[in-house]
Amino acid sequence: MSNYKEKLQGIKCFIFDYDGVLTDGTVYPSADGEMMRAANVKDGYALQLAIKKGYKVAIISGGKSKTMEKRMEALKITDVFLGVRNKKEVYDDFLKKYDLQNEDVLYMGDDIPDYQLLQTVGVATCPSDAAEEIIEIVDYVSHKPGGKGAVRDILRQTLKVQGKWFDAEAFYW
Repeated sequence: MSNYKEKLQGIKCFIFDYDGVLTDGTVYPSADGEMMRAANVKDGYALQLAIKKGYKVAIISGGKSKTMEKRMEALKITDVFLGVRNKKEVYDDFLKKYDLQNEDVLYMGDDIPDYQLLQTVGVATCPSDAAEEIIEIVDYVSHKPGGKGAVRDILRQTLKVQGKWFDAEAFYW
């Protein structure tokens, strides 16, 4: 692992996988075929704070459901890419759209479909319960598992390093 804290100073954008990162990876099928997922409210708070502070926040996920869309809408995350087969292609288009460089981006993923992006971004991170192949290549492994605060952990660290975490704006949702 590199000295990721130094790299956090230049982060302008956060991109997250959904299943296994914003959730614990468990899906609950409903009678109508919808796959329900549990999300962490503290992760949600940190995501909306990052947006309020001017960071770009995006979700790139192979999963797709109405509940995922509704959750991201509630958090005001507008760059949401669901049902994605090629995450790198979506990522490249996203960077072009916002004139971002790889070193501007922190990505958190947890499994093999995230491998290529994790090798590309400025800061590669994962939850504590990520696949072994992912843990081996990232800059930072959160002490929290997916869906249980890993997202808040890395957002908090980044915003703290940049002096944007705990201030007057942080008290208002």
